[in-house]
Amino acid sequence: MKQRLEQRVGYLALPLLMAAAFATQARADGETIAVFTKNQTNPFFQTVRVGADTMAKTLNAKTLQYIPTKPDSIPEQLSQIEDVVVKKPSAIVFTPVDYKAMVPGVEKINDAKIPVVNITDRSAGGKFLSFVGADDYSLGLETARFLLKTLGGKGNIVIIEGVKGSLTNVDRVRGFNDALKENPGAKLLASQPGNYQRLQALQVMENLMQSNQQIDGVLAANDAMAVGAIEALEGANRKAQVIGINGTKEAIDAIKSGKLLASGDYNGFFQGCLGTMMAIRALREQPVIAEIVLKPTVITKDNYQPFDTPLEQRTCPTFEEAGKLSAK
Repeated sequence: MKQRLEQRVGYLALPLLMAAAFATQARADGETIAVFTKNQTNPFFQTVRVGADTMAKTLNAKTLQYIPTKPDSIPEQLSQIEDVVVKKPSAIVFTPVDYKAMVPGVEKINDAKIPVVNITDRSAGGKFLSFVGADDYSLGLETARFLLKTLGGKGNIVIIEGVKGSLTNVDRVRGFNDALKENPGAKLLASQPGNYQRLQALQVMENLMQSNQQIDGVLAANDAMAVGAIEALEGANRKAQVIGINGTKEAIDAIKSGKLLASGDYNGFFQGCLGTMMAIRALREQPVIAEIVLKPTVITKDNYQPFDTPLEQRTCPTFEEAGKLSAK
């Protein structure tokens, strides 16, 4: 099995491996998939975990969740990797808390010959069976374009960034700024980090309101921070159009109530589904897709209904549908 999996990693230079020999390939079940996410504070990662659990249950496998107790803790995730290498699950679905700092950890997983799929944040190194994520730049660009269109291409704008240096933040903020460049009537007042945390974003927004009498639009790099910004605005009895990214339940609820203008669909549920699917398919010697980058969708009051489904009632896509979901 180990030799066959190593060969499979080599095959994944191909963008898509079709199921030509599907019917003749061996099957098994009961695998244990270790799922690594970054924290318990960002609702996005709960959707990832539910997606992974749903797919594992569908395929008669089980998951083992690894979540740092301190959000995005590099030492803690490295410690968890030491643990998972000892426990030797069938495969790992891995989100690095830091795409560079966790490379030595991924290399330990590789040395232990445990198959691993990378989801959400693309690792800077290591060998993976597959990558499943979203186009962060397009999400930033399209959500910002929607906000600026709503504002008529003008107004005073602030950006609340995620974790400085993280790939998701770099790409999303680059998209925000490119949308601002398209709208010379809009003025960027400030761009400050909220570290993807609701409370930190609330505090950042309070400080920004003290130094700026007029804020018309808020570009938040995730939904949790968007909600924090809304709470700050409400506390000061001020109004501004706010957008977030991730398409979480609290964002959908906020869109329905009119508090949030829009959210970019990062689709953590599908990322969890598809990452787990690729890990299990590789273990069962079935073809996998080397890279799935989900297409961006801006969720607004006009199209939120399909996203307003409880997590436990959602269904994972099929393998045939998975290839069609990718933007690349």
